[in-house]
Amino acid sequence: MEFNTNNNVVKLCLQGMSMEDQGKPEEGGKLFLQAFGEATNDFEKFLAAHYISRHQENVRDKLKWLETALQLGLKVNNDSVKGSLPPLYLNIAKCYENLSDPDNAKKNYELATSFSDKPTDKGPFYHGTKADLKIGDLLTAGSKSNYSPELIMNHIYFTPLANGAGLAAALAKGEGRERVYIVEPTGGFENDPNVTNKKFPGNPTRSYRSREPLKIIGEVTDWTKQTPGEIRKWNERLANNKGEIIN
Repeated sequence: MEFNTNNNVVKLCLQGMSMEDQGKPEEGGKLFLQAFGEATNDFEKFLAAHYISRHQENVRDKLKWLETALQLGLKVNNDSVKGSLPPLYLNIAKCYENLSDPDNAKKNYELATSFSDKPTDKGPFYHGTKADLKIGDLLTAGSKSNYSPELIMNHIYFTPLANGAGLAAALAKGEGRERVYIVEPTGGFENDPNVTNKKFPGNPTRSYRSREPLKIIGEVTDWTKQTPGEIRKWNERLANNKGEIIN
């Protein structure tokens, strides 16, 4: 499943997080339970179970929901959830510690450290921009951030989700038309720490970054474009986002 903020379960989780931010955790917890009940696939259930686990005061209940999220994440088994597995194992280990079960705690601590932090995504990859470029051009780090203009970015960002790249193009500075280029990393890359395990577990937007250039190898034109109203809401969210950019 491709991560989509228009998905009903994702919307319910976003509403639940909003309730948490407003100091209404009980209302948030109800929305997460509703999301789990309405989920139609393992990825949706995984997202909802992750949030339900955070609302459990009883250690055994928390452990039950953490292990539910873990098993669902293992079944999904793609790059959108792999980044969530180490913290899931860590939290499970802490629950076993609190339950005086050192053997299971040790096993889960070891599982948490067994995962590589290098993404295994094979692409194809896309980069969204308003720049007019051609095949063979290189996209490099060193540009101003779209979200914090005083910041010079040390990385270049990309994703295998064409619609996600299209959103980035719509939010990019400049007067040109929105372009989504097919790109090829010329060096190593990592999960984008600005999104991985932040609001959502893992890296569901499959956002990556590299210090090395991206080579343009093509262009796509058939991504789903945001409406002007949706773009306005995204710009408002970005304007109200006070979080520090990890550069």
